[in-house]
Amino acid sequence: QVQLVESGGGSVQAGGSLRLSCVGSGSSIRFNAMGWHRQAPGKERELVARITSAGYDTNYADDVKGRFTISRDHAKNTVYLQMNCLKPEDTAVYYCNTYQTYTWNSAIGSWGQGTQVSVSS
Repeated sequence: QVQLVESGGGSVQAGGSLRLSCVGSGSSIRFNAMGWHRQAPGKERELVARITSAGYDTNYADDVKGRFTISRDHAKNTVYLQMNCLKPEDTAVYYCNTYQTYTWNSAIGSWGQGTQVSVSS
């Protein structure tokens, strides 16, 4: 089973940017749709963005549309989340995940361990 490792989190001021990376090891993720979720303290984990295996289709939560961009690099077995114009309400632990097939209309497979993003006002 693939292992997912996220990185790139940190502390930034409102309006700043971060790029999260999620590297797969042990298996290729090129045939899997991928997603990013986040979980803030006291809240349920929620979807942020997802991308099909080929990378042609993406989907975003309403509150990140126009600010966040999900992308992938098959050669590096990596998925990215570029986050711009960050807001304090974006503060959360961010997790990447695989889906079991090429589309997100399938069950979630693996989760990473998460990376903390903190945005101050």
